[in-house]
Amino acid sequence: MSFEDLWPGLLPVGRARGGGYRRFSWTEADRECRAWFAQEAVRRGLTLERDRNGNLVAWWDTSADGDSGAPGDEGRADDGRRPDLLDDVGGGRRDAVLTGSHLDSVPDGGAYDGPLGVVSALAAIDLMRERGVTPSRPLGVAVFTEEEGARFGVACLGSRLMTGAIDPDRARGLRDGDGVSWADAIAAEGYDPGAIGPDPAFLGRVGCFVELHVEQGRVLDAPVGVGSAIWPHGRWRFDFTGQGNHAGTTLLGDRRDPMLPFARTVLAAREAAERYDAVATMGKVRVTPNGVNAIPSEVRAWLDTRAPDDAAVRATVAAIAAVAEEAAGWHGVDVGLSEESYTEVVDFHVDLRDRLVKTLGGAPVLPTGAGHDAGILSAHVPTAMLFVRNPTGVSHAPEEYAEPADCRAGAEALAAVLTDLACR
Repeated sequence: MSFEDLWPGLLPVGRARGGGYRRFSWTEADRECRAWFAQEAVRRGLTLERDRNGNLVAWWDTSADGDSGAPGDEGRADDGRRPDLLDDVGGGRRDAVLTGSHLDSVPDGGAYDGPLGVVSALAAIDLMRERGVTPSRPLGVAVFTEEEGARFGVACLGSRLMTGAIDPDRARGLRDGDGVSWADAIAAEGYDPGAIGPDPAFLGRVGCFVELHVEQGRVLDAPVGVGSAIWPHGRWRFDFTGQGNHAGTTLLGDRRDPMLPFARTVLAAREAAERYDAVATMGKVRVTPNGVNAIPSEVRAWLDTRAPDDAAVRATVAAIAAVAEEAAGWHGVDVGLSEESYTEVVDFHVDLRDRLVKTLGGAPVLPTGAGHDAGILSAHVPTAMLFVRNPTGVSHAPEEYAEPADCRAGAEALAAVLTDLACR
C-alpha cells in the first residue's frame, strides 16, 4: 500500500474540535491507534511484539521467508562480505535495523508529529516488497509510548524506560491530571507495573535506529533532510504556594497570591531566553482552586527550555529561578523548583548520518530543537533522523502539515535507507 492509502486510516483517530488531536497514552484514542498499527502489522505478515514498557515493535521476520536474520540471531562478519556500520558497532551481534516513531500527541496537536514516521515506515516496507527487496537483517517498526509526555509529564517515557534513562519507581509514581498513576494505567491495559524498566536484551539486538519525522520549523528547502543533532532540552516544574482567600474581601496588602510571582516568572522566561539565545516556554499551568472569585492557594507551572548547548539551557533556567524566588518573596509566597526531565545535546551518529546523506544523493543536513525517541536511544544504539518538509513551520498545533508529495518522498527516502542498511 502507498502512503496515500495508509494515511486516511489513521487520520480520524483522536481528532478533537478545532482539527487538532488528543491521542493521550492509554486512552481510547491511543487504543484505536495501537489497534490500527496491529492490524497493519498483521496485514503485512509482520510479527508484533509488545514489550513490558508499553512499546510496540512489528518485525519483518526474514527467517520466515527463508532468509537469515530473525530477531535475536547473530550476524556474521567473517563470511567474505564487507563489514559495515552494524558489524562495527556490535561486533556482529547487533544485527537488527529499527525504524518507527510514536502515535501519541500533545493536547490539540497536529496530525503528523509521530504518526508520519510510523505510517512512512509501513509504506517503506511495502515499497521494498514491491521492488523485490527482502532484507537479510531483521527489520522492525517501533511505536514508542508516551513520547510527548502529554498525560504523565515525562517526554519519551517509553524509550526512557527501555534504556534505563528513568528510574522505574519514579515512572510508576507519575500521575496524570486526574491523579491516575502510570502504574495503574498500564495495569489496566494488561501490563505488570512491577516489570517495567531497562531492556538490555532488546537493545542488544538492535544495530541502528532511523526515525522519520515531520520538520518542526521551516528550514528545509527540499522535501527530505537528515538530522545532525538535537538541542539539549528539559522540563522543570515551579510550585508557587500562597494562601487561598476571598477575592472580594481580602485587602491587597493582606494577600499572599501565588499568581503574581508566577506572572513575573512567565515574563522572566522570555527575558532570559533572549539573553542566552535559548527558547523558554511556560505553556502548562494548574491553579488551585481555580475559581473566579477566589485568590489561588497554589499555582503549579511547567517550564520547557531548549538551546544549542547545555550551558545556555542551565543559565536560562537559573535566571528564571532567581526571578521567581525574588518575586515570591515580595508577595509572601513560597516557591519550589524541580527538574522533571533533561536531555543533553545529542549528536547523531556521524557515520550513520553520512551514510543516509549519501544514500539520498546529498540530502540537506539540519539540527532540531525538538526532542525525539531517537535522541534517547542514541546513548545505546547508533541513531539517525530524516525530516519531511513542513511548509507552515507550525508543529504541536493543527496547522502542522506536510505536502502529500513530500510525504511520498519521505517514504521513498526511508525505503532507500532501510534497503541500504538492512540488505547485506
